[in-house]
Amino acid sequence: MNPWFTVGLLVISNIFMTFAWYGQLKLSEMKVITSNTPLIIVILLSWCVALFEYSFMVPANRYGYLGNGGHFSLLQLKVIQEVISLLVFTVFAVVLFKGESLHWNHFLAFCFLILAVYLVFMES
Repeated sequence: MNPWFTVGLLVISNIFMTFAWYGQLKLSEMKVITSNTPLIIVILLSWCVALFEYSFMVPANRYGYLGNGGHFSLLQLKVIQEVISLLVFTVFAVVLFKGESLHWNHFLAFCFLILAVYLVFMES
């Protein structure tokens, strides 16, 4: 299995995850849903989106895991997923929520994430 296939599935999964978790905030901002919308409706809508997230996350982990013939250990898969999650969220926040902006400390945090990826892939 190509390791980039796993990464691609994780990216798609995290796009759906971000919309499932934070899309309702944008929908509120756009007045598609209101503060009067019952929370259970918002939760069910998010679950519907999250179903697609799981449809990509589960295969990514299944095919990407060393034990199943993939290229990554469990720890590597998790670190890759977290970095992708934060990158997708950052793009989502900056592009869709105009009031959000990046500062020097955010860039420093991304540098630490890159260091985390390096360390988790480093031979011990």
